[in-house]
Amino acid sequence: MMPSELDQELLRFVAEMGALQLDQLADLVADRGVPVDQAAGVARALVASWGAAGYAETGDLGLGEPWVWATRTGLNATGLRARSVKPSQKLLRHTHALTDVRLTLQRTPTWRKSGLWWRSERSIRSDLGFPALAEHVPDGEVHWPAGSGLPWAGKVWAMEVEISPKTVEATAKVMVEVLTLVAAAGGVPATTPLPGPASRYAGLVYFCSPKSVRAVLNARAEVGSPLSDRISVYDLPESATRLNTPKRGW
Repeated sequence: MMPSELDQELLRFVAEMGALQLDQLADLVADRGVPVDQAAGVARALVASWGAAGYAETGDLGLGEPWVWATRTGLNATGLRARSVKPSQKLLRHTHALTDVRLTLQRTPTWRKSGLWWRSERSIRSDLGFPALAEHVPDGEVHWPAGSGLPWAGKVWAMEVEISPKTVEATAKVMVEVLTLVAAAGGVPATTPLPGPASRYAGLVYFCSPKSVRAVLNARAEVGSPLSDRISVYDLPESATRLNTPKRGW
């Protein structure tokens, strides 16, 4: 039996991301210290207990492994407010890729040693009351703890995952809007470290598929310095867009 604190942490992760494929949940369980050969069984047990308590539902949504998502009861239990509950079919590929990016980052030595933490888009909207005037909310935030001794200590980065290419103009518009949001926007708690007196985000990080990277790079060039100096572009992990994995007999 897993500790209740860990059970709650994993349910919160599912709720934050909107939905998780069950193989990703098993990977998350393994990342939390469960032996790899036991992770799938523990994940199945978790899903069953969440379902019995009314905290989560599962279903085969047509892409790869089945999915699990928090019900309205589960969202309330984790303190998240969200308009929708069941994941949108059209967002599944993006949700899968974003989760893979988050898992990949959380496995890095820097993340594990420095106390970095991720705030999801759902959490941004729920916890901070993101301003209505902001047309675009980042896919997530990475927070660098103050006092960590790292170059980015006390800073916040906005995170974006791009699978399908948008126009250069639309992408550049998002870049400018995100990087010019003021730190005070959305009622940010005073205890939350922020990058400076004007900018909410010290950096904007893109993870791109091969199809989308050119548009993102061109948009960064279109934005120009000094904003473009705060934009970093990386390839998506290879596994991020691989949805058609064999079923594990869930």
